[in-house]
Amino acid sequence: MSPELSAERRRQAMQDHTQRLAQDARAAGSEAVVPTCPGWTVTSLVEHVGTTLHWVSEIVERRITDPAELPTEMAELPAEPEAWPAWLSDAAARAAAACSDAALAASVFNAAGDNRTGAQFWLQSMLNEAVIHGFDAAAAAGHEHDYDIDADIAADLISNHLAMLTSPTWAAQRPDSAAAMHGTSETLHWHATDEPSLGESGEWHIERHPDGARWQHRHGTAEVTVHGPAKSLLLVLTRRLPLTGGHADHVTIDGDVELARHWVGNTAHVAD
Repeated sequence: MSPELSAERRRQAMQDHTQRLAQDARAAGSEAVVPTCPGWTVTSLVEHVGTTLHWVSEIVERRITDPAELPTEMAELPAEPEAWPAWLSDAAARAAAACSDAALAASVFNAAGDNRTGAQFWLQSMLNEAVIHGFDAAAAAGHEHDYDIDADIAADLISNHLAMLTSPTWAAQRPDSAAAMHGTSETLHWHATDEPSLGESGEWHIERHPDGARWQHRHGTAEVTVHGPAKSLLLVLTRRLPLTGGHADHVTIDGDVELARHWVGNTAHVAD
């Protein structure tokens, strides 16, 4: 199995994708609709990402451990779109600095309630925000076909996605989704085909049981296997690309298509 993505790689990728988001937001225009986020304009997309980055930074900077003490005030989006790139860049730089190596080992509230430290959870979550909403901005600008996500980053975010879906917090806050993932030992396998260097960290084997779903990195047979580049798998799992239909030639599916469709249809990520 390949080693876990380093914190520095996550910090840099978060900043790089936030910068790309800013560029595509400017190209699209503030009032452009975001086709992958129904009801959103580019203004609401930029505001969401920037305020979230600042909000998380405060949580980690203050080493907040009690959810009752989470910040209640949000950063203000600059009125002029010309100021948005610098605002977003500053927000991403602040988040990267907040999630320092020292912070990653400190006690901080983890909203997933899983075994990651709080800052580890927030760093992966902010990387997810930058990458997935970066794709949203690219789609708004008509640049989605040129949007690159490195295989190791996409694989890391697929693991983060599954960790969130199977976390105690997901079961508490999204009970309908959590219940839909229960099953009777059905198996699904997601296989990244583009980077042999990913090893088993580019494979995700999911088992659905009566008490919930569980997953692990491993190769194996399953009732349905979805093959494709890690980028495509990530965008399908987060509902940015269709699993089937239309021009869904970015992945191939072996086995029970309905099982895969049911999984994707009932597992919306928090970055939706």
